[in-house]
Amino acid sequence: MKGKQTIWDMVRSLAIIGVVAGGIYLAVPHDDKADPTHVVDYRIETLTARRAAPYPVAAPVGLQKEWRATSVTYDRKLSNAWHLGFLDPRAQYAALEQSSDTSAAYLGKVTQHAKPTGQTQRVGELTWERWDGPKYDALVRQEQGYVTVVTGTGSFEELGELAAALEFKQGA
Repeated sequence: MKGKQTIWDMVRSLAIIGVVAGGIYLAVPHDDKADPTHVVDYRIETLTARRAAPYPVAAPVGLQKEWRATSVTYDRKLSNAWHLGFLDPRAQYAALEQSSDTSAAYLGKVTQHAKPTGQTQRVGELTWERWDGPKYDALVRQEQGYVTVVTGTGSFEELGELAAALEFKQGA
């Protein structure tokens, strides 16, 4: 039989494989309407960062439940960089970035090349610099030895909502 296969044998084999693959696809449940956002819990990372960072680490308290945390990192080797990313209630991205690197290069990176506007925005008792960019806008606070940035695709009011919820603590 070796060497006697025909093109029709190959077509039949492919048809059988197609039927099996189709059956598997139909048998595996999938929901096209499900929200693909992967929500993370940032409580443990916040406590860890607050113990390790040389500056008061910010984390939101009392945000509406519609604010969904999507990413969290603390990297001591990268100038104690603290990152907390969110999707806000209007599905806009917002992030909290902190670091002991206060350089223009760091600020350009986390704000996606936003530039200072010369304007400020009062949020609670704190005054933030407004930065405007082609992709992200940002609220920036430069402190002695560290910088805090609230940045993202939302409006300054939406970024201000996140900034207003921030609680700064160290060594918790």
